[in-house]
Amino acid sequence: MREFSRPKDVFSRCLELAHCQYNGEMLSSPVDVKLKKCVDFLPVCPEVEAGLGVPVNPVRILNKGSHRLVQPSSMKDVTENMKAFCSRFLDSLEGADGFILKFRSLSSGFKDLKVYLSAADQDEVEKTSGYFGGAVLKMYPFLRVEDEGKIRNARIKEHFLTKLFKFAAFGKVKSESSMKNLICSHTQNKFLLMAYNQAELRKLGEIAANREGKPLKELTSNYEKHLYSAFSRTPAYTSPIDVLMQSPGYFSDQLSNCEKTLFFDWVQKYGEGKASLCPAINRIKLWMERFESDYLMHQTFFKPYPEDLMEIGSVESHLRKTPGYKFCKIFLDGSKL
Repeated sequence: MREFSRPKDVFSRCLELAHCQYNGEMLSSPVDVKLKKCVDFLPVCPEVEAGLGVPVNPVRILNKGSHRLVQPSSMKDVTENMKAFCSRFLDSLEGADGFILKFRSLSSGFKDLKVYLSAADQDEVEKTSGYFGGAVLKMYPFLRVEDEGKIRNARIKEHFLTKLFKFAAFGKVKSESSMKNLICSHTQNKFLLMAYNQAELRKLGEIAANREGKPLKELTSNYEKHLYSAFSRTPAYTSPIDVLMQSPGYFSDQLSNCEKTLFFDWVQKYGEGKASLCPAINRIKLWMERFESDYLMHQTFFKPYPEDLMEIGSVESHLRKTPGYKFCKIFLDGSKL
């Protein structure tokens, strides 16, 4: 059974953790409830910790030559308090693997926040990021930063969790300072990397091969940069197809033509947006157990994060690009790809 390193996630305190929303309430967060079992939270509430109190007097971002955070009722400028907190918190932060922040919060939000010319204006003149959210994006551009609204989207959530647990696992590899563990980690993540970014997979393979005999510290640092790059974007809907088509090649000689045809049919339906990924993935998992494929059993693609956090993916209604038919003949003929 695969063991997962516990990631550290910076989480807005008002999401199921404390009554510190602007009105003194606490927001429900189904994501938070599930994550508690597998993730160590680093809670944060910039408004409270910057001294704005609970409940918070309404604040606005005003354009005064530069952006200022102002409380319209008293015209008190709390910009420097907020900036000081952001610097203090982020400078002391160690080992964070991701962030889930409050949607459209003037401190924690990271886009589409309204900016006004004055406290009395009703029409915004531009949009910006929150003070804390913007500072996070600037300091941690390689980590996954989401708000509690977008994280409810199934594909965004899957990417967030995959990246969160992958980076936590690599943090352990770094701390162990072992060439053997680095190579083992790379081998176990080949299929996952294939689904995300095949160009970066090739680069990471070259780094792990270390043909130039570079010192381990330099090697690990270079590997980490390309790993961040590989997971920088949510993969395309059809990106798992290459992995799905390659996996049965490890035991295709032991499968009947009927089994192969049925499997390819599920992959085809997924590519067309007529079925979820689950049937094809589950069939591969059954074959892995049946034929005792140790290599595939250790591929993180099939279990990128704990099962308690997994959900059944919905079928998208619009048609997607289907997999290349060149795979079909090769697969049905019983050849490895």
